[in-house]
Amino acid sequence: MPKISKKGVSMPESPIRKLVPYAEQAYKEGKTVYHLNIGQPDIKTPQVALDAVKIHSLDILAYTRSEGSEAYRIKIADYYRKYDIHVKHDDIIVTTGGSEALMFAFGSVMDADDEVIIPEPFYANYNGFSTASGVNIVPVISKIEDNFALPPIEEFEKLITPKTKAILICNPGNPTGYLYSEVEIKKLAAIVKKHDLFLIADEVYREFAYDGAKHYGILQEKGLEEYAIVVDSVSKRYSMCGARIGCLVSKNKEVIKTALKFAQARLSPPTLAQIASEAALETPQSYFDDVIEEYVERRNVLIEELSKIDGVNVANPKGAFYCIAQLPIKNTDKFAQWLLESFEIDGETIMVAPAAGFYSTPGVGLNQIRIAYVLNTESLKKAVHILKEALKVYKD
Repeated sequence: MPKISKKGVSMPESPIRKLVPYAEQAYKEGKTVYHLNIGQPDIKTPQVALDAVKIHSLDILAYTRSEGSEAYRIKIADYYRKYDIHVKHDDIIVTTGGSEALMFAFGSVMDADDEVIIPEPFYANYNGFSTASGVNIVPVISKIEDNFALPPIEEFEKLITPKTKAILICNPGNPTGYLYSEVEIKKLAAIVKKHDLFLIADEVYREFAYDGAKHYGILQEKGLEEYAIVVDSVSKRYSMCGARIGCLVSKNKEVIKTALKFAQARLSPPTLAQIASEAALETPQSYFDDVIEEYVERRNVLIEELSKIDGVNVANPKGAFYCIAQLPIKNTDKFAQWLLESFEIDGETIMVAPAAGFYSTPGVGLNQIRIAYVLNTESLKKAVHILKEALKVYKD
């Protein structure tokens, strides 16, 4: 019998999606499942984006340019200027989601067996992207006790080798919700310039910064033009996860020229989704003001309720819509499955994301979960109550 590739065997499962069969079985049994496991916002997509698809005048659904339509890229550049990021449309490649943008970045700046340093915990699919690209992740651990702040720069220095090609951050962070400060970005800028590395920043949650804090993007940092690569997406910004539109942004011409070859190999990003995404750029600021107000309220309710549970330690997120909670149990993989299979209160249970999958260091994060606060406050209160009661009876 033909064999699966070593790369295929080593591709990690999604810690977010691997529990789906158990959730589906719970639904078949008539249970209500509160989904704390996945970052799918319940916020409505801007109507202007939906209307743009409904009223389009196309009679042929044709390819666009491999780098995305020029009109859309010009408007993306205009969008960035609002955030003191000054790029031109030809510094931008439209991609099929932020995921493809990161794959293009990996393929453009790293060869097989090269290394990328990433503060962990990190977005779980970084593990998959690195495996698919033949790249090795070198983790530098951030700690819940420090609210997952940037680890000391000395820890990065210790890990740099001749194979190190880049440092990757997610800002604000998935799964931690940590928002890097301008000071921390400047520290990273200094180290990549010192060691001639790329700094790749996943900034898909740029708008989601709380408590008066401001997001500081790597393309705002002067002198970083040849080192900085930004990965972006419309998915969470406009609650358009299904559009699968992102972009890769860099002032480094060789990076863009190389990434374009990867873009040409997949021909073009989806046309209708670009139409929707271009229209979404007309979304008024009031939309984001309302969304941020809603997420702050949800975060506050979630953190307050979790803090009432004995033995639970939770980091306080300053951005995005995730947090990491440390539970008084040994293995949250087993716990998450048990919740779906064997526990309910009045026919209701919860689905969480075990946090070990957000680390690449074996054995780390086994007692942690990621919670996405994408439910309304009443649902969050019910979900945390279920978690509290479950912890009282669960046996490792």
